[in-house]
Amino acid sequence: MSIIRIGLDTAKQVFQVHGVDEREQPVLRRRLGRKEVERFFAKLAPTRIGLEACGAAHYWARVLRDLGHEVVLLPPQYIKPYLKRGKNDALDAEAICEAMSRPSMRFVPIKSAEQQAALMLLKTRDLLVKQRTMLSNAIRGHAAEFGVVAAKGLGRVAELLQAAAAEGVPDLALEMLRVLASQLDALDIKLKIIEAKLIAWHKQDPVSQCLATQPGIGPIGAVSFSLKITDPKAFRSARHFAAWLGLTPRENATGGRSRPGRISRQGDEGLRRLLVLGATTVIQFAKPGRAAPWLIGLLARRPRKLAAVALANKMARILWAMMVSGELYRRPQPA
Repeated sequence: MSIIRIGLDTAKQVFQVHGVDEREQPVLRRRLGRKEVERFFAKLAPTRIGLEACGAAHYWARVLRDLGHEVVLLPPQYIKPYLKRGKNDALDAEAICEAMSRPSMRFVPIKSAEQQAALMLLKTRDLLVKQRTMLSNAIRGHAAEFGVVAAKGLGRVAELLQAAAAEGVPDLALEMLRVLASQLDALDIKLKIIEAKLIAWHKQDPVSQCLATQPGIGPIGAVSFSLKITDPKAFRSARHFAAWLGLTPRENATGGRSRPGRISRQGDEGLRRLLVLGATTVIQFAKPGRAAPWLIGLLARRPRKLAAVALANKMARILWAMMVSGELYRRPQPA
């Protein structure tokens, strides 16, 4: 029995294996426990194994690759069309095995443990920023119940607490507001530590420093693209990269008639958000003589938010070209 391809459906404790031979006939269907996976594949002759790019997939890809197998990761949305009627672990493994055989299938690069550790910096920062926003909103909401309000901004929370004490807010409510404020201060300290580590990573990463030369891309954004886009050459062109980020119109064509819709919003939401925020900052300082003529013309015809998305699309294409070529950003010369 010669197995040419295996689809492996992973979970926390139960793993399903589906393998086919040269005639594309199923020759291996087996359910494994977590502790059995490594022993089973260590005894198996080297072959090609496909996994869905989900939780812990990169870890198992590294384990199987160290055992001598060729491992590929597939995006979940590309596996679903090959799933037959119903859904269970065996059908999922069969769908993975079928999808990975397609010549045009796109795969996810396998990340090293060091790359995943660095990405934890970004994910932890995003989580703490969300928690900080939640705490700030909670403090403002509770204070507003007693008629105490303050100007926008995280720096205004201390003023809000002082105003609450002066307005005669009940002692129990003041105590709870101070508890929330102490949590907010602790989050600020942790965020400063994480951001210092990100800045240090940025300073020692040539790709990140290169990307930061583009207007609208700061150190955090540059580090994010550097860590998440490990192989920019996997994209055939700059437009494919922008489409992967969800910054191109959604296709809706039939009978030779095309009706482009809104942007697809597919791909990495965090990277897309960074680009749109960076584009919004560039637009705030866009003036004739300082900004590109096409951007000035677009702002005269379209709303600022629409122009920000268009500029983010252009920024994404430039970032791809910089990552592929290694060149620094060159400001376009006026005609």
